[in-house]
Amino acid sequence: MSSSVQHSLLATATRRRSLLLCGPAASVLYGVMIWLIRYPGYDPISQTVSELSAWEVPTRTLWVWLGLLWSALMAAFAAGVWQSGSRRQSLRVSAILLAAYVLAGLAYPFASMHTREVLAAGGATGADTAHLIIVSVTSALMMAAMISAAVALDLWFRLYTTATILLLIGFGVLTAGDAPAVQANLPTPWAGLWERVNIMTTLAWVVVLALLLIRPATQRKKGLGDSRARRGKH
Repeated sequence: MSSSVQHSLLATATRRRSLLLCGPAASVLYGVMIWLIRYPGYDPISQTVSELSAWEVPTRTLWVWLGLLWSALMAAFAAGVWQSGSRRQSLRVSAILLAAYVLAGLAYPFASMHTREVLAAGGATGADTAHLIIVSVTSALMMAAMISAAVALDLWFRLYTTATILLLIGFGVLTAGDAPAVQANLPTPWAGLWERVNIMTTLAWVVVLALLLIRPATQRKKGLGDSRARRGKH
């Protein structure tokens, strides 16, 4: 293999690894966002994540800007998954679904929910309805991306993804069950916890997928480096 080809392969592997690492970075960022961002009186155990970006709450601006950064990182991760799927079509389908997931999420700032007090007073608007629709769409896109990625990879990852989806469905049902109480401004002692467990499960899946796809790239890069070292000895 010529030196120029080796250099090109190493550069490609490095670029793909950098894109894939954006997935774990996005997960860490979002994990910090959902646990550390709050305003006076906000309780992460009993209140939903969407209430951090509700209209007129103090944390809305910070959340929107950090959300844009998260979207950029996830878009880069989707590109890395695409590059990893040159010989696995379902992995490229997963990359497309992840990109669609990111694009759909960009609508959140324009379709934020209102505070519980406003909802209970009958102040809901089309933005609140759009918010619920976007939540449903993004959830479906992420699950579809998980399934597509699982088809392309090892059996253990398929089992892990299956367990992940079951957890998402279970905690999603619990979260949805609290929705009427949120709209009526009634107590929801565990709504925030259910939703955060759901989110953390998704974030963990992104990290696992990224590490799984990085590993072969790292091994190939090491192999190319060893090959160049051996050629230099002769």
